[in-house]
Amino acid sequence: MRLFPVIMAGGSGTRFWPLSRKARPKQFLPLVSDRPLIVETQARLADLAALEDTLVVCGPTHAPEVRKLLKGLPRANVLVEPVARNTAPAIALAALHVARRDPGGILVVLPSDHHVADPEGFRRALESAAKVAQGGALVTLGIQPTRPETGYGYLKVGAALEKSGAHRVAAFVEKPDLAHAKRYLKSGNYLWNGGIFVFRADAILEALRTHMPELVAGLDRLAPEIGKRTEAALLAKVFPRFPSISIDYGVMEKAKNLAVVGGDFGWSDVGSFAALPEVRPLDANGNVVSGKGAMVIDSEGCVVLAQARPIAVVGMKDTVVVDAGDTLLVVPRERAQEVRKAVDALKARKLSRLL
Repeated sequence: MRLFPVIMAGGSGTRFWPLSRKARPKQFLPLVSDRPLIVETQARLADLAALEDTLVVCGPTHAPEVRKLLKGLPRANVLVEPVARNTAPAIALAALHVARRDPGGILVVLPSDHHVADPEGFRRALESAAKVAQGGALVTLGIQPTRPETGYGYLKVGAALEKSGAHRVAAFVEKPDLAHAKRYLKSGNYLWNGGIFVFRADAILEALRTHMPELVAGLDRLAPEIGKRTEAALLAKVFPRFPSISIDYGVMEKAKNLAVVGGDFGWSDVGSFAALPEVRPLDANGNVVSGKGAMVIDSEGCVVLAQARPIAVVGMKDTVVVDAGDTLLVVPRERAQEVRKAVDALKARKLSRLL
């Protein structure tokens, strides 16, 4: 059983502005440890698959940084999308590359910007999922919910698959309101959808052909050129014509051979500055404090990230203060998701140098 991790690094989110910028999105930031999230992602896979079997999908702007950070990754393993087209076309491209190396090779598709507190438990769950995927199933890794979260999609767990430890996926559920999220948590029949998928290369390519026929012509043109010098030129012509759609909507919600393997390994999507207290060490008052210049006095539940200059936060509660050197962000933790409003304001003022 040969595993091919596929790290999805095409994101350019705005929820971590001003630390994140167009050229340095969230996956390149050291938000949890002293290493960027994408480096942490690759490191936790080291005991699962060889580096030469690891693929990264990203855009042309970010490819140089990927190669710089993931030392030893073969140059050909950085798959560069000419334009962003969401996860279904990106996974299709990765599946063509894996199929060229090993048609029965198993893709382990995962985001580049998540955190896992228990890497060993995570690897065990992926190994279980890979065993199920060997039989041709399209497998998703479900995260055991710890709270009635309204910011995640859910998977409704169906009947058990004999002797595999996996279950059928009864339904994909969109982000719920709080009342529904509480019911899901209480029932014990739902898992968070973390966007982590495991399937054989030939199985996902067949599923893409079945459920996304608009990709078929492009995939047929690309397949013979994968790994050749002509691939990039053809990709530039074919890829922009693909629809922009997630693998969830394009394939997983339509397929019949779905399975889910549940896991509880301290997963977090590190979705905003408000999530940092869940994944970073806290001081005696529950604050996340980073940077030599950060001074937090008589404050509770704050996130204070400072660069070189001194920043003093006095008498505050549940507040995010981020100094990026050229910009300063101050926002209540409960409204940390609204950072994108600041980004929109900068765009409106044509201050692109700060984006």
